[in-house]
Amino acid sequence: MAQTFVSCPSYLPGTGTRMTHVVKSWPCACSSSTRYSSLSFSPLSTFRFRGVPGTAPRRPALPKIYAFSSNDIKVGSNVEVDGAPWRVIEFLHVKPGKGAAYVRTTMRNYVTGNTVEKTFRAGSKIEEADIFKETKQFTYKDGPQFVFMDLTTYEEYRLNASDVGDKEKWLKEGMDCNLLFWKDKVIDFDLPINVKLKVVEVDPGLRGDTAQGGSKPATLETGAIVNVPLFVEKGQEIVVDTRSGQYMSRV
Repeated sequence: MAQTFVSCPSYLPGTGTRMTHVVKSWPCACSSSTRYSSLSFSPLSTFRFRGVPGTAPRRPALPKIYAFSSNDIKVGSNVEVDGAPWRVIEFLHVKPGKGAAYVRTTMRNYVTGNTVEKTFRAGSKIEEADIFKETKQFTYKDGPQFVFMDLTTYEEYRLNASDVGDKEKWLKEGMDCNLLFWKDKVIDFDLPINVKLKVVEVDPGLRGDTAQGGSKPATLETGAIVNVPLFVEKGQEIVVDTRSGQYMSRV
């Protein structure tokens, strides 16, 4: 007796989820009709379906908590101590003749600007501050505040002059910088490593043997003073390393 298997798709009520009935049919011996019997259902997990765009559940935003060894501390490490974010600006691994080894650090508080010295036992676990960076453009100075803008959303972010510090001398309107966020608040920013700035003042009467690598002070458009080679003239643009404040090249 011949048998036939038929796949009949249908949907789970109220969900829009597809499932399949597998139906077996065979001819009836007493008549010319065909009898059907539903035998099984395929698992729902074997079918892929699409929902409404944008309606996928979002994972809860959990704080990132990382820990690293004090042996891995370096200049620029971001650590969280007593609920505050700190940046390591100096460190020294100490191995005394007697007693346990330790790491001596000098750290700056991102929020208050205070600098303290703190020691950590060698190999101890330290919590890393959950700090992330986003590129924003410095647009203008509003009194004692420096205004940065997100060019996509046009949202403004402000830093006080005390937060900017001596980095102001390299800051130029229209410059892209990395803002540092901690708990959704701006706490600091990083300048580009190299910046192009125009020379607005230089002593034209200063002469020297350029082959001997002589230099002279030049005032830049931001007010910074940099030693430049003798061949650099007023009105020219130069490249400066913002980390060291040194002249790199002429544009």
